[in-house]
Amino acid sequence: MRHPAVARPGAVRLICLPHAGGSASFYVPMAKPLAPGIDVGLVQYPGRQDRRREPCIEDLGQLADAAFEALRPELDGPVAFFGHSMGATLAFEIALRMDQAGLPAPVRLFVSARRAPSAHRDERVHLKDDDGMIAEIRALSGTDSRALGDEEIMRMAMPSIRADYKAAETYRYLPGPKLRCPISALTGDSDPKATVDEVERWREHTTAEFDLNVYRGGHFYLTQHQQAVLQVVRDRLGTT
Repeated sequence: MRHPAVARPGAVRLICLPHAGGSASFYVPMAKPLAPGIDVGLVQYPGRQDRRREPCIEDLGQLADAAFEALRPELDGPVAFFGHSMGATLAFEIALRMDQAGLPAPVRLFVSARRAPSAHRDERVHLKDDDGMIAEIRALSGTDSRALGDEEIMRMAMPSIRADYKAAETYRYLPGPKLRCPISALTGDSDPKATVDEVERWREHTTAEFDLNVYRGGHFYLTQHQQAVLQVVRDRLGTT
């Protein structure tokens, strides 16, 4: 896990999990303004950037298992999670594993641009050819347009993108105990991947409080509303 900024001792730890095809660097612009009151940790999935020599993981349950074990040393104090898109589902699964292991519940789960686990869609983007997947990514406007136009970069990134999409699209929620931590959901009002109603169903997955925050925009609404999103994080975690 990467810590891009220094936090003060005892600060709540916010573990950030990126979207399908994303990397830890996606959160750097959000991480630095939250310090020193929040200790931001950025998760890097295998198969990209500095972990590009490691095999990708195509199953979200296996990815959650691996992430939970890797993060255990980071769970020694108050911790919250922020997950965007696939990262939100992964954060949910890690929180479930914390409960199963008898660890204290996270202080809060921030789920961004992702429908609730119980709001399933049958999506098969991972079965498209490379051109089809690139068109899908371009439509979501979440990747630098220069990268999308660079054939070599996209060729290198495609295995991790396809693996992540497969993990997200083949995930199936198994009904079970609810989380004990509060959930804050954030979403764009025109996100093709998650309607507001689908996002609101996150309230079904916790016995604690739930709040919904809706912004103008699509799947990557948070790039246009960074300050508002950061303020929600600060307010919910009780920091300044």
